[in-house]
Amino acid sequence: MKKVALLLLIGVFALAFMGCPGKPPPPPPPPVDTAETTQPVEPEPEPEPAPPPKAELKEAQLQTVYFDFDKFNLRNDAKAALDHNASLLKEYEDVVIKIEGHCDERGTVEYNLSLGEKRAKAAQDYLVGLGIEPARISIISYGKERPIDTGHNEEAWAKNRRAEFRIISQ
Repeated sequence: MKKVALLLLIGVFALAFMGCPGKPPPPPPPPVDTAETTQPVEPEPEPEPAPPPKAELKEAQLQTVYFDFDKFNLRNDAKAALDHNASLLKEYEDVVIKIEGHCDERGTVEYNLSLGEKRAKAAQDYLVGLGIEPARISIISYGKERPIDTGHNEEAWAKNRRAEFRIISQ
């Protein structure tokens, strides 16, 4: 009987020292791949260069139109100048212009204001006929108030019978 009690006592001590089985040990971490795993990096495409800024139209590029005495019809040289101006206005489609009608010193103020307006209007109508948007063109008459040549002879008067072009905005 003593042997049985002794065996029981050894068994209890063995269980006490060995303890209960605890949690299972955590699994080992996955193996670390030490080889290069990076993908080849493709270079980003270069952004397209910005277009160069568009040059501005200068008033000096627009040609003045000249008229005969007491007339507002367009001569062939005036039509050629307006053709040139129309091509520039088509190229610079944001440009808004004002056409100034002028006269020589002969005639009354009222008559010259009316004639200057007719000259500016003739130039405007021709440009519109070539496809220029009417909203881009305004007209004004200065009559004989702004001569380009202050002489009192036919040469000076011929210079003053004109339609000039001013750039309002672009």
